[in-house]
Amino acid sequence: MEIVAYGVLADEEPLLRQAFGASPGDRHRLRCLTLFLDRDTAPTAAGHEVVLSSVNDTLDAEVLRTLAEGGTRMVAQRSTGYNNIDIAAAGKLGITVARVSSYSPYSVAEFAWTLALAVNRRIVRAAHRTRDFDFRLDGLMGRDLHGRTAGVVGTGKIGAAFARIAHGFGMRLLGCDVTENPDCTALGMRYVPAERLFAEADLVSLHVPLRPDTHHLVGSRALALMKDDAILVNSSRGGLVDTDALLQTLREGRLSGVGLDVYEEEAGVFFLDKSLQVMTDDRLARLMTFGNVLVTSHQAYFTQEAVTQIARTTADNVRDYLAGRSGDNTLVTPETAPSAAVAAGPGALVTGR
Repeated sequence: MEIVAYGVLADEEPLLRQAFGASPGDRHRLRCLTLFLDRDTAPTAAGHEVVLSSVNDTLDAEVLRTLAEGGTRMVAQRSTGYNNIDIAAAGKLGITVARVSSYSPYSVAEFAWTLALAVNRRIVRAAHRTRDFDFRLDGLMGRDLHGRTAGVVGTGKIGAAFARIAHGFGMRLLGCDVTENPDCTALGMRYVPAERLFAEADLVSLHVPLRPDTHHLVGSRALALMKDDAILVNSSRGGLVDTDALLQTLREGRLSGVGLDVYEEEAGVFFLDKSLQVMTDDRLARLMTFGNVLVTSHQAYFTQEAVTQIARTTADNVRDYLAGRSGDNTLVTPETAPSAAVAAGPGALVTGR
């Protein structure tokens, strides 16, 4: 059987092929495509029972209907988050959907700290200067993080890893989640309402999934509560931050730094080379003009360890489907109508990616 994978990155492909050839019983051909799965490209999946999707694919009801009509019976998402998939529609169409429920939390947590440190110490601006042999320090002053307050929104595996690093810096820890993580409280974290966290934190890092209740979690109200010299980091999902509200806050000269590895309109832009084209997204272009904003292209998860684990879990999910099994990674099967809990995802403010 030939399996088709969409949105496959160059560094990901060998790891994906290795994972699908790891079992002696594997007799499948893997067709890796760089193009993303959407309404225009969905017909290319015709004749493929199993489709491997990426986080930037669009699997709405129309795309899923096209897949089903072409013979697709299983979609294996190569990420933890699945807000890009219409789970209810998949169930009605008889399509099994699985995801990667977890992978190395350190990849994302460490990258979130990379963003935080880079914007705090003006690393990008400094690097650009020194490449031009400009060795002045004007405008490069940062702040000690030791003794300051880190606010961690979402304290699952990734948030907890971020908190441990913050603890190593000697920071006071505030957390916000529906369930307290004992590993975080052991570090001295105090769980507080979101409003208090935004108001008191010198550094706010987001580690929650994107769902209706977390959409624009950081909007005008939250940004108004934040300190003028606070740092905001989002390495989870772009839709957690209201871009228009963030732009207005930056125009007012507020926030010391912003590190964004995700952007709410990143689909069709991130993972692609747009250097020879006119950037038609005015909001993204405007973000790039602020010297205290650092935008990266959804690469927080992109370590060898994490991508290897994602590939292996995806291959296992396909093997389970072919064997008629379902497990913790299965979101919906033709035999089970998606419940409200599955369709909505886990409880509010629980970490996922």
